Amino acid sequence: MTPNELEFADHLAEQTFFDCARKLIVARAPGRLDLMGGNVDYTGGFVLQSTIREATWVAVQLRQDHRIRLHNPQAALFGWQPEFELSPDDLNHASSLRELCHRSEATRWTAYVVGGLHLLQQRGLGFTHHGADIFIHSNLPPNKGVSSSAALEIAVLKAASIACGTPLTGAELAVAGQWVENEIAQAACGIMDQAAIVFGQQDTLLPILCQPLQIYPPLPLPPGVRIWGVDSMAPRSTIGTEYERARAAAFIAYTLLCDQLKLPFALDTSSGIPRWKDSLWNGYLSNIEPSIFRAEYAAYLPETLSGAAFLQAHTHHADPFTTVKENLDYPVRAAARYAIEENERIRQFASIIRERPTELPRLGELLYQSHHAYRECGLGSDRCDELVEMVRQGGPGSGLHGAKMTGGGAGGTVAVFGTPDGAYALRSIVGEFTRRHGATPHVFEGSSAGADIFCPTNLHRSVVQAS
Repeated sequence: MTPNELEFADHLAEQTFFDCARKLIVARAPGRLDLMGGNVDYTGGFVLQSTIREATWVAVQLRQDHRIRLHNPQAALFGWQPEFELSPDDLNHASSLRELCHRSEATRWTAYVVGGLHLLQQRGLGFTHHGADIFIHSNLPPNKGVSSSAALEIAVLKAASIACGTPLTGAELAVAGQWVENEIAQAACGIMDQAAIVFGQQDTLLPILCQPLQIYPPLPLPPGVRIWGVDSMAPRSTIGTEYERARAAAFIAYTLLCDQLKLPFALDTSSGIPRWKDSLWNGYLSNIEPSIFRAEYAAYLPETLSGAAFLQAHTHHADPFTTVKENLDYPVRAAARYAIEENERIRQFASIIRERPTELPRLGELLYQSHHAYRECGLGSDRCDELVEMVRQGGPGSGLHGAKMTGGGAGGTVAVFGTPDGAYALRSIVGEFTRRHGATPHVFEGSSAGADIFCPTNLHRSVVQAS
């Protein structure tokens, strides 16, 4: 077993939660580092993702009665409720389940767990005739922009579906995770995080076209290329105001362009995750070519638009997972420009990695461009800006070629791109950042197998014996 597997087995062996005479199912889902693509997954963009070493582990054991017990000892570290209990009957209705999970901040994390159980039950695959004990352990820190919530829902769905005899894998698993986050946790995420966690491979970048989910062959990291993630120590979330405003602004832009072109769009619910579609772009703003946007469409969009003005003129908001608020101003043109031009930057980055991997300064420049485009959408963060500028000041001679904030922006983790000899410069940056802010940021280094590759056979045996 790997050191991480041993660590999990040790934590599990300390528990008296399970019956050692019954079968135990274990799943593991890593976090992800968003090198390029945050905030274009919901506009149908191309993204480049990698996994990280840190992961969430879930162990599931079926019970003979109708009790479902969750045990997450680490929740107490964040002021959350570590124990949670419900019955299969509580899983019957999404609305009541949301209310149960969201009754306090201390229980919000449970939505990512029981949402998956609800989905399985609705499909006839869940705990209709029995209950379950579910144990959670993670070294993946929350609110850092590395998809701790997606890792939790994917690990739960994977382990619980195996325990029920109908394993979820691949695209079905990723889409199920997104559904849980959208519908039960009520976070307006796209498919990027879940897909990266399910399909990711060690030491590669995973290209994904989010229309809605097309996986391309992984791109091995070129020899001499390294990627790190540095925690800015500014927390972020996909249920934060900045993220939701930027996302809503992109769909406001989509609506305005459809209106200008007299292009009808309609709600499509056939996939289980509803979205609005049209006949020209198929509902994906990222399908607009940058040159056409600049030449023909940008002038139709205001720099900013108040929610009140939009709602006065439009009866539909083309996004099922955000609401337009009257008292907010939306960066409409910047959000559209980001969806379109970031998509092109990512395609350029992937092409260079594939065909001209020694052009590191060019790759770094694309990362810097991406970072500053975040701020135009209202997703900036002083801490992230500070880290990115520290990398830029070091220059290519330091072995660090580029950096950008990741995921939903407005805080979280900064991705740093360079060569192995950049490790020394990065340590110096982290040391200086620690001195300035009085705390040491977590550094994510290395990668690991995605949830569909992880094979816990040996771990099962070791855990059961230890229990």
